[in-house]
Amino acid sequence: MTDQRPDFPRSLCSGINLQNRNDMKILLANKFFFPKGGAETVFFQERELLLKQKFTVIDFSMEDERNSPSPFSDYFVPNIDYYDRNNLQQKIRNALFFVHSPVAVRNIERLITKEKPEIAHLHNIYHQLTPSIIPVLKKHGVKVIMTLHDCKLTCPSYLALRSDGKICTRCEGRKFWNPFTSNCQGSILQGLLLSAEALWHKWQGSYDGVDLFLSPSRFLADLTTKRIVPDRIRVLHNGINVDEYQPNYDNQGYAIFLGRLSQEKGVATLLQANGLSNSRLPLKIIGTGPLLDALSREYPAVKFMGYRSGQELKNLVANAAFVVVPSECYENCSMVVLEAMALGKPVIGSRIGGIPEQIEDGRTGFLFEMGNVKELARKIDVLGSDAGLRKQLGHAARLKLEQKYSLAEHNRQLLEIYSGLLV
Repeated sequence: MTDQRPDFPRSLCSGINLQNRNDMKILLANKFFFPKGGAETVFFQERELLLKQKFTVIDFSMEDERNSPSPFSDYFVPNIDYYDRNNLQQKIRNALFFVHSPVAVRNIERLITKEKPEIAHLHNIYHQLTPSIIPVLKKHGVKVIMTLHDCKLTCPSYLALRSDGKICTRCEGRKFWNPFTSNCQGSILQGLLLSAEALWHKWQGSYDGVDLFLSPSRFLADLTTKRIVPDRIRVLHNGINVDEYQPNYDNQGYAIFLGRLSQEKGVATLLQANGLSNSRLPLKIIGTGPLLDALSREYPAVKFMGYRSGQELKNLVANAAFVVVPSECYENCSMVVLEAMALGKPVIGSRIGGIPEQIEDGRTGFLFEMGNVKELARKIDVLGSDAGLRKQLGHAARLKLEQKYSLAEHNRQLLEIYSGLLV
């Protein structure tokens, strides 16, 4: 059978030598201009690469007091927080801007008219910047790349989840009336807004102006073919700077979870499994979220450590025996998994989304059926009782990261992609 999975068009694989193009101007767009999540990690990694290559990087984002400095901040759109409790007039205005931002359109038009970028690389632009900026870029002859960080192109609500936490793919990249008609988000108004946004941009053909979509996982690339033809998608894995992570194949005797404490992250499943397991290793929970209070009351023996970041967080992972990623939603290319691998830690992860691409079951870690408490408990027992196995899997995980998920390889492929677009 012929492999029909999305890949990069061969005709674009060879292009100009960007090493000789210090005059190159590249626009980078992301609605958050401060470290917020995995999308921002990738965004700032790529921005740093381009600046080191002496390219002119043109930033486009949203105003926020937490923003990093940018010489282009005057063009950023005003901050919009859709969770604020505004008056009725402001809510109506925000609802319209949720679908189409005339401010973003005007500002990016002024910006690209002045700076004249050759390439625009878009990341998380939904709702505050909106896909309405894409036709403006194409009108000015700018080549457009868009990195997919979630399921937004096939599911108006990003995560392909219903309000009850169940996975849902009913929209299939085209049936965008479903959030409203099925009330899958548990709010008729929210469903109406999500449906209106998706249908508007489908009708406008906003995404038709994207020359190439980059997917950090094969899973998301395949899912996106429900809407986008395979020739317009290439897999580009997230990367980790291996020089910044010193692997530690020993440990201080605990398992660790780090992430948002919410239903879709599977933390409740992990806590149940930990209670069933025979492992004597304590469990540390790193993160905050809506389930924190309830879970900390229900599981007083577990150490809930709240939010941690920077070197403190890295040290906590480096000294763990293993990491658990029990997600119950479609993870893309989990930075938590990659950082654990970089530190030489085996990972137990759900067999869902892009996680099975990162974790080789029995070789670099273990996989388990999503939500299966008993199977997860068994995997915890196996790793918790065998220090030799943990070291073996940790070494294999680090090696796989170096070979497939290094930032150097990510950067090499990214420059190759830019070069190919400018043929």
